[in-house]
Amino acid sequence: MLQLRRLFKLTIFSSVVVLCAAAHAQDADKRGRKYVPPPDTAHVSVAVIKDTNGKPVENAAVIFHMVGEEGKGNMELKTNEEGKAIIDVIPIGDTVTLQVIANGFQTYGQDYKINSDTKEIVVRLKRPARQYSTYDHPATSASTNSGQGSGSQSGQTPPPPKQ
Repeated sequence: MLQLRRLFKLTIFSSVVVLCAAAHAQDADKRGRKYVPPPDTAHVSVAVIKDTNGKPVENAAVIFHMVGEEGKGNMELKTNEEGKAIIDVIPIGDTVTLQVIANGFQTYGQDYKINSDTKEIVVRLKRPARQYSTYDHPATSASTNSGQGSGSQSGQTPPPPKQ
């Protein structure tokens, strides 16, 4: 009879332990973080070349600005001796503004939609053009007014236009 009681107590104890372990396992499934895999990313290759002769531009700054995503920041790379910059962390489906800055060249900027797992971009940098000003006008008005108008009242001719 004593052994029967011990067996009964042991059976009840083991059932309680099994039920507690099962309840704890269910609670653990409800708590904690669910794993969310990172989005698929694209392999983006940017080749920076001179517009005049097609030679690569070394050490140009290639900057990726994330469009519409505040707080994500920007990513900046430098081109290698072949004029290439490669990045593998831009999620597929994002839109980025690509900006390229190099000494002696005009700054380049363009938006690109990354819609596949690979994207190859070729940027042709141009030399800076002559600065244009709306204030540079030929001195035709001074010669046609024959001494009348601004600057001619004192008998002096206006200075020639700046070049």
